[in-house]
Amino acid sequence: MANHQLEVADIFRSYKQEYENKYGRSLSREQRKAIRAIIACRTSELGGHRFCCDQCGHERIAYNSCRNRHCPKCQATARAVWLESRAADLLPVPYFHVVFTLPNEFGSLALQNPRVVYGILFRAAWETLRDVAADPKHLGANIGILAVLHTWGQNLMHHPHVHCVVPGGGLSPCKTKWINCKQSHRSKKHFFLPVRVLSRVFRGKFIAQLKKARQRGELKFHGQIRSLETSWAFESLIDKSVAKEWVVYCKRPFGSPEQVLKYLARYTHRVAIANSRLVDMKEGRVRFRWKNYAHNNESGTMSVTACEFMRRFLLHVLPSGFVRIWHFGFLANRVRKENLILCRDLLGVKALELRNVDEQKIEDQNKESKERKNDSELCEQYKKGVMRLVETFEPVWKQNSMADHRRLPQRGPPNVNNGCLNAN
Repeated sequence: MANHQLEVADIFRSYKQEYENKYGRSLSREQRKAIRAIIACRTSELGGHRFCCDQCGHERIAYNSCRNRHCPKCQATARAVWLESRAADLLPVPYFHVVFTLPNEFGSLALQNPRVVYGILFRAAWETLRDVAADPKHLGANIGILAVLHTWGQNLMHHPHVHCVVPGGGLSPCKTKWINCKQSHRSKKHFFLPVRVLSRVFRGKFIAQLKKARQRGELKFHGQIRSLETSWAFESLIDKSVAKEWVVYCKRPFGSPEQVLKYLARYTHRVAIANSRLVDMKEGRVRFRWKNYAHNNESGTMSVTACEFMRRFLLHVLPSGFVRIWHFGFLANRVRKENLILCRDLLGVKALELRNVDEQKIEDQNKESKERKNDSELCEQYKKGVMRLVETFEPVWKQNSMADHRRLPQRGPPNVNNGCLNAN
């Protein structure tokens, strides 16, 4: 236990009752489910498997994962499967990273209406890129994007923003030509699309959609923001946000499709904080590592109470069924396959050639993964022995259900003379 790496589950397990006593009335169904899943992950509560060495008899028990999308321990497998399926979607063009950030003024509104506000954030970001890219002054093309929602900053506070991975170019309006972003700019000061234009268009689109959502009665106002039910208070909030520039950030293009995959692996299935960033938990306080992006990415440690850590972590639990990876434009799910075939034809790249280039690394990674898996099946003590599955443990809830069933009185055949059934 001395070498045990502190995990989010340890904090939840130790301070769950204290947190529920303090904030229990405000917990949503999704947050309660996330707490239960994180605490139970890879413990006997979820069941597991017992392996035994066929040479020396050494035994090892592996417990099941919770597979909750907010659990820090359950994202690696989901990320690997998702990335393998997305490798075939890459095109041999530069890819850009564009980030759209929601102003702080809408933080409380987003926390009370996450499904509506985050949906507007996705659509406003996409419509901004779509319209600016379609303008002949900038690109004059129909583009596609992959967008990923993150709701946290390094300090775990609420910081909603959308990461967009955008191919550097797009289809001409008549879909007969691929327009490369490098061919569309006369100024050396800009790359892809001008950030200031994106910022102002994004601001206008988000505000317009937010007002429509309020008119349709989709927004709810409770607690500290109850005053926003009045029109003048809501308009005052809008005016305050419009008075400043909105943050849109654009990075320079990635060097290769492989680097795009590496980037996606960092962002697509990330949770609010990884276990590797936790330092220690002492006397009711949690310390974790963080970077202060406002001060030249200075690294340091932050100390908060365990209840405050849990509160911040649970701010980022998404509504049930809300998808945090969206595809738009020619990468939209319904038309992606046909459009990618067209894009490759216009770029003069055969699908087979692209597969040889882009999927070769994926195949190598899968081979290495299988080799590591085989190595892990070898006995830890007797290296020549192989760990064989000898027993499977059911989850605790299923065991209890089976035990309750056995305790129920056994029903015999129905009594045909009890007045409920016809004796004849």
